[in-house]
Amino acid sequence: MKPIFERLVSCPDEGFMLKEIRGEACNCSWHCHAEVELILVLRSQGYRIVGDSTHSLDHGDLVLLGPNLPHAYQHTDRFSTAPAAAHCILLQFEESVFGQLFSLPAMAPVRRMLRRAANGLEFPAATRKHVAAQLTAMLDRRGVGRIAEFLELLETLAQSRGASPIASLGFTARPTFYEQERISRVCRFIDENYHRPLRLAEAARVAHMSEGAFGRFFRRHMGQRFPAFVNELRIGRACRLLAETDLAVTAVAQACGYPNLSNFNRQFRRLKGLSPSEFRRTLRATSWLVEPVGKVSELVGKSVAATAAIGVY
Repeated sequence: MKPIFERLVSCPDEGFMLKEIRGEACNCSWHCHAEVELILVLRSQGYRIVGDSTHSLDHGDLVLLGPNLPHAYQHTDRFSTAPAAAHCILLQFEESVFGQLFSLPAMAPVRRMLRRAANGLEFPAATRKHVAAQLTAMLDRRGVGRIAEFLELLETLAQSRGASPIASLGFTARPTFYEQERISRVCRFIDENYHRPLRLAEAARVAHMSEGAFGRFFRRHMGQRFPAFVNELRIGRACRLLAETDLAVTAVAQACGYPNLSNFNRQFRRLKGLSPSEFRRTLRATSWLVEPVGKVSELVGKSVAATAAIGVY
């Protein structure tokens, strides 16, 4: 899998890198880098992993990632009626770009925000809308004009109310390049096979590790056990199918790796707080088609402790 989000290796004229990404099946493997990264997803499906947090992607997703915070983005349209397409805007910069400007009192809110971004920050809908407009404007600017827009963008982010951490406060994993590659292989394996029963032994072989060593390795880097991670990913995919297709609940369960419908219902309720049918009815009773980053994002992204699923060993 070729990463789309590449490490900043040279500094452009403005002191930061800004690029727009459009394409099909845009995937970003598990990696980390020294730059601060702002990622706005204007259109995508799938999920993102930041530290020990896994979250379904939706239109408008906006996160700020601090230096050396491991993350991965997986875009997919499997079983979806929507076309395979992705549209993102990415901003990368190093804190050193500020120079003496960074020590000014006026920059205090930005300094606090960047410290909080060490574990990632997810921004609320109001901020996402404003930032989307600012980033779009920056794409058409150059030189001093773009730098001015950049500083205004940082102020918007720093003043945002409701920005919440993504990875847990206790997450400190900083994988080596070799460990990143292992995690990347395992994540690809899960993504390609989540629709069928998965065994820990299979994933361990993909990582070229013993089952015991792999279990400890996976939990250390992903923040949860392998079965819980797979279960959470499956339920996230199920949410997408329930929201975007008319597939029967039984068909959704089977497509997401749950041959037993009662187990699917139990796991779904445990993670989302309601049954699959209730989830679908709730979506259709709201205005989510008009505001795709509203209620559907809240429901799909609801965080509840995951447990192991039947069929995952």
